[in-house]
Amino acid sequence: MRFHFQQFLRAIILAGFSLFFIRLHVTDEITKYVNPKYVMMSQIAAGIFVLLLLIQIFRIWEPDGHPHCHAGCGHDHHSHVGVGKRVSFFIILFPLLVGFAFPPAVLNASLAEKKGTVLPPARASQQQDSLSAIDHQKALPNDNYLSQAEYKQKMERLKNQTVIVMNEEVFAPYYEEMQNHPESYRGKKIKVSGFVYKEAGLSSHQLVISRFLITHCLADASVIGFLTEFEKASQYQPDTWMEIEGTLQITTYNGVEVPVIKADKWKVIPQPSQPYIYPVLIKIL
Repeated sequence: MRFHFQQFLRAIILAGFSLFFIRLHVTDEITKYVNPKYVMMSQIAAGIFVLLLLIQIFRIWEPDGHPHCHAGCGHDHHSHVGVGKRVSFFIILFPLLVGFAFPPAVLNASLAEKKGTVLPPARASQQQDSLSAIDHQKALPNDNYLSQAEYKQKMERLKNQTVIVMNEEVFAPYYEEMQNHPESYRGKKIKVSGFVYKEAGLSSHQLVISRFLITHCLADASVIGFLTEFEKASQYQPDTWMEIEGTLQITTYNGVEVPVIKADKWKVIPQPSQPYIYPVLIKIL
């Protein structure tokens, strides 16, 4: 039996990627990289890596009786690895090493600042791609889908409930509705949680309770949030996770009317295990 070093290296790389994907799914950290609707695709990718690894293992050792062709062989008979191949191996290994060495970091207020202003929000025509609740053509199964009847029921409940509770399941459509029709929700009680973001130009008694909306993956993350006012707002630093209860009013920010929460109660809370929110997809039954 002859040992092939290059085939061994390829097996190590495939094993590394297989373990990396499996770890992400076992620890549920995969949702810190992609929208849950793509989890199944990631699981398929992990399965393909495992399959390729099993195939590659049989190429590491070559029987002694293996016929040799020196003119048109599809493999190298020597274990020498040239500079070009070393570079290519490093390029492939680098993201794998980074993935194992550094745990996924949660997006925070500093990134929100780099992405630009949170307030005022874009209007409905501009938000359609990122906040739309219905995607008839591309809706994929994920942890945040509703049937048409469920979606309609929840949106009706928004108009009638005494206290609007902004949980993760309905955060995106509720937020869009209130931003587009702030007058309809003036005087309503609201309960919302998120991280503190302080935009340039805000007064000392103002901050934004924000969340990152993930449409597909972290690369397209956008920041949405509610302008919030209370006298002790200056005491809370950016990235502090808070739960706010208060009353919705309307104010003018950069020449646009936006809802503002006049906070009655507030408290610091731990960062949730799933800090991101996702658009609601309507399942066509």
